[in-house]
Amino acid sequence: MQRMLILDDQSFLSTGTPDPLLEIDNIDVHYGAVQALFGVSLWVYPGEVVAVLGGNASGKSTTLKSVLGLVVPTRGRIVFDEKELQGQTPAAIIDHGLASVPEGRRIFPEMSVHENLLMGAYPRRTEKEAVSRDLEIVFDAFPRLKERRRQLAGTLSGGEQQMLALARAWVRRARLICIDEPSMGLSPRLVDTVYEVLFRWKAEGQTILLVEQNARIALELADRAYVLQHGHVHLQGGAEQLARDPEVQKAYLGAA
Repeated sequence: MQRMLILDDQSFLSTGTPDPLLEIDNIDVHYGAVQALFGVSLWVYPGEVVAVLGGNASGKSTTLKSVLGLVVPTRGRIVFDEKELQGQTPAAIIDHGLASVPEGRRIFPEMSVHENLLMGAYPRRTEKEAVSRDLEIVFDAFPRLKERRRQLAGTLSGGEQQMLALARAWVRRARLICIDEPSMGLSPRLVDTVYEVLFRWKAEGQTILLVEQNARIALELADRAYVLQHGHVHLQGGAEQLARDPEVQKAYLGAA
């Protein structure tokens, strides 16, 4: 039997921002005859970090791909800043003020680090002075990228490529950054480095929708979280409360 836990899920309303920036409303997603999502609903408020957790084939990455227009829901609505996204192209969705850090980084390997960053800032191509300032901020924040600014991105290490993917999303200056599995394939030291960046973004008020298998560190970062199982929202609530929930501890945090 499916269990639904809702813990303090309206707590962010106390900030005085009653309208979510992003709302996913009761979406189904199919891959051919196979249904991947069943009535998934979630929302993200401005300045909030929301984590979507779950094991393999739980539907968490499909949820993120639905927001970005990479898959099209067969039912339901996705609303960003009062604009319906379902049915729009990924390029049009990005133009509304979203940015993506995809699973596997997806940098442009035959372009330099600097050129990859310019691609991230492409929607702001008319803001040349502001983009130049932001590139300097990026290089101050990521000195390793500054050292390698003229190097082909495909020759970077896995950790450096993840830093580049994060930096490329940041220079978009997006209202919402969608991040898919940022810790995947990284050593524990590099995971800590990546999450140092994400904690800094959170402190700066960046709104983030995060898909992550590493539930422990994701729940440390997030304000709220949703746990998916077999395409259903199984648990949802405040991140601290979910981290204390016995079922979450047993299934995702390694508790006995």
